[in-house]
Amino acid sequence: MPDSHPFERLTPDLVIDAVESTGLVSDARILALNSYENRVYQVGIEEAEPLIAKFYRPGRWSDEQILEEHAFSQELADLEIPVVPPSDLSGTTLREFEGFRFALFPRRGGRSPDLNLDNLLIMGRFIGRLHKAGASRPFKSRVHVTVEGFAENSAAFLLEHDFIPAEMREAYASLSEDLINRVNAIFAATTAPASIRIHGDCHMGNVLWRDDTPHFVDFDDTMQGPAIQDLWMLLSGDRQNQQAQLSELADGYDEFHEFNPAELVLVESLRTMRLMHYAAWLARRWDDPAFPQSFPWFNTESYWAGHILELREQLAALDEPPLALY
Repeated sequence: MPDSHPFERLTPDLVIDAVESTGLVSDARILALNSYENRVYQVGIEEAEPLIAKFYRPGRWSDEQILEEHAFSQELADLEIPVVPPSDLSGTTLREFEGFRFALFPRRGGRSPDLNLDNLLIMGRFIGRLHKAGASRPFKSRVHVTVEGFAENSAAFLLEHDFIPAEMREAYASLSEDLINRVNAIFAATTAPASIRIHGDCHMGNVLWRDDTPHFVDFDDTMQGPAIQDLWMLLSGDRQNQQAQLSELADGYDEFHEFNPAELVLVESLRTMRLMHYAAWLARRWDDPAFPQSFPWFNTESYWAGHILELREQLAALDEPPLALY
């Protein structure tokens, strides 16, 4: 493991100096917020509300990709869709300080959503509005949802590096190949879904509930992909519960953007790709000291045994009938 990681240079003094390089004056209060991929801080500002400073992981996104993220969230905000776009300071939303790219956001409060059926109907309406805007034109440089990018590359990375225990490598290699073949076949047999601009990581942790309204945060993984990607992660429980939840989401969604039930066949494929990508994401970030500290269970025999079992269950799930609307 390398002796240091770029984020280790991101001291509180550097964070405050970066914020003040924009012309603001900090009151020296700083609070690190929960974030792994990037580093995010609440920074106090003299005679003003605190703001949120997000420092992007070096080397992950290009400037063009970050600026597309910013432009999309601003476009949504202009349409009065409840998102929090970055602040435009001196004509730009993306700043650089001592090798770190960062953006500043106004602070917004909220609570974790209770996704009962009534709130799922509301969620569906707002995601429908988001997707209506997202379908108006494509991204030029953001990532696309593909089997290659999220499953094939993930399996290849894990098999090329010493993360999987030797006695489990053959099982993982065979299983991942079977999953990739099955997912590719499902995508190939599906009427090509529209590829639109989506949030990309629309789970409960990225939604704040305030004033009976969901507020979407963290567009760091915004991408080009099928609409169902922003809906399936909001479903939970057994099949009957998921179908009831899905129907509420779709009813709300249809008020603003047409829901395509043909995409439901992709749900388990997208879940499979996310599981494979998540394991590879942890492995790719293992040189960041925050990851071994925050995910001590990763890279243990029990983790890999559980992960392989989970993937076997997904192989069976891929052959189950897709969810259906009531």
